[in-house]
Amino acid sequence: MGDTLEFNDIHTELKGSWNDGRLRFSKQSVVYKSHKTGKVDSIPAPELSAAQWRRVCLGHGIKLATSTGLVYRYDGFRDTDFEKISAFFKTNYKVELAEKDMCVKGWNWGTAKFTGSLLSFDVSDSPVFEIPLSSVSQCATGKNEVTVEFHQNDDAEVSLMEVRFYVPPNTGDDGSDPVEAFAQNVLSKADVIQATGDAVCVFKELQCLTPRGRYDIRIYPTFLHLHGKTFDYKIPYTTVLRLFLLPHKDQRQMFFVISLDPPIKQGQTRYHFLILLFSKDEELSLALNMSEDEVEKRYEGKLSKNMSGPLFEIVSRVMKALVNRKITVPGNFQGHSRSQCITCAYKASSGLLYPLERGFIYVHKPPVHLRFEEISCVNFARGTTTTRSFDFEIETKQSNQYTFSNIEREEYGKLFDFVNAKKLNIKNRGFKEGMKGADGYSDSDEDQHDAYLERMKEEGKIREEGDGSDESEGDSDESFNPGEEDDDVPEEYDSNASESDSEADDGDSEEESSKRKVCD
Repeated sequence: MGDTLEFNDIHTELKGSWNDGRLRFSKQSVVYKSHKTGKVDSIPAPELSAAQWRRVCLGHGIKLATSTGLVYRYDGFRDTDFEKISAFFKTNYKVELAEKDMCVKGWNWGTAKFTGSLLSFDVSDSPVFEIPLSSVSQCATGKNEVTVEFHQNDDAEVSLMEVRFYVPPNTGDDGSDPVEAFAQNVLSKADVIQATGDAVCVFKELQCLTPRGRYDIRIYPTFLHLHGKTFDYKIPYTTVLRLFLLPHKDQRQMFFVISLDPPIKQGQTRYHFLILLFSKDEELSLALNMSEDEVEKRYEGKLSKNMSGPLFEIVSRVMKALVNRKITVPGNFQGHSRSQCITCAYKASSGLLYPLERGFIYVHKPPVHLRFEEISCVNFARGTTTTRSFDFEIETKQSNQYTFSNIEREEYGKLFDFVNAKKLNIKNRGFKEGMKGADGYSDSDEDQHDAYLERMKEEGKIREEGDGSDESEGDSDESFNPGEEDDDVPEEYDSNASESDSEADDGDSEEESSKRKVCD
């Protein structure tokens, strides 16, 4: 048996929506990477405490429990995978992969068990269903009843709003209320955002581009609170996917971008990115609302109680420490103007495209982040309005297309070399040579021709060569003279023409038209 086991098309459930990805078992860890978001779940092998093999809706699934109380569930295995996974777990993790049957009796009376961050409803010691407590948004109690409400996922076609549990009225051994005890067990692990206690620090009147406005940002240990004149947002750090720090092209401003999943909502609008704009000249002195020892113990030297410097550096440093994610900055790319971004337009707005080490990000309206691993191919296309610019098209593996237009022609060589170095599939490989001439723009593959362009060229040749020719249909209206042509002309058209021109002619055309009527 090898050192690793790898499985594709493995699914995990996130707040009612299925996400597919790739799962790898190695001697050191269990790693799952989502295809949709690129988020990575990593479970160190020493922390793995239990494993179950179960029959689920998508084939077979594995439930993994850790010593820290976390539970991971992955579905989409085949029945034949059990033997090799079980042997791998015994050899490398010293963990038994136990088979567990789900209860399908349809009973609604059972036992609620709290295991780590999971609520399991069991009948005869077999689970009927399980609820990840991190999906719980609120828990309310009534007389002998507990109502559990859930966070909603925009990607789910059907969402579960709430579940109600009836709790028998008997008191516990210590005289406690079983309803309150049930609710406290739920709330202790639920993702309920409550602004209790003092904020670690507060940033006043920060300029926010998305959503637009000026917001006070209060930093709490587990979430971020945006307070504006009209709207308030509470963003758990668990929903932050990535952090970006991007220099503006004018070298006087900085973008700080926070990627969110799930997004924050404002009415029917969803914001997947929070974008802050800073001036490089703006300075700040900040004192954290914590003691020196507490700061050192909690953040392990990443932060200090008193900090001073440029505002964008302070904000990014605090966010990096609390969210515990790396900050992505532009790599080695330099454009024609020696900047790390390219001016372009996406849809109806002008913005900046940043080539990164592992993807592209466009700011700011609307923001777009594309990872290299989700890109199928790129295409360099001719500009639609002028030959002084070109379009850069990106097609993803999900067949979505993003077109960044009006890029200066001087940026082409740098961008082409960057894409080539990253080994991205370039659709029209021969386009670079064609860029040397003004007529060499092409927005299709080498083996495809532009039918519209060819037809226009052909019509142009015909128009140039056939100015004096009577066979050209386009010239027939101008060169048509009823008095000079006697045959193959429709009679009605000829008679009308002779009548309308009779006053301007000598009268010959009138005699000819009367002769034709007699012949009729």
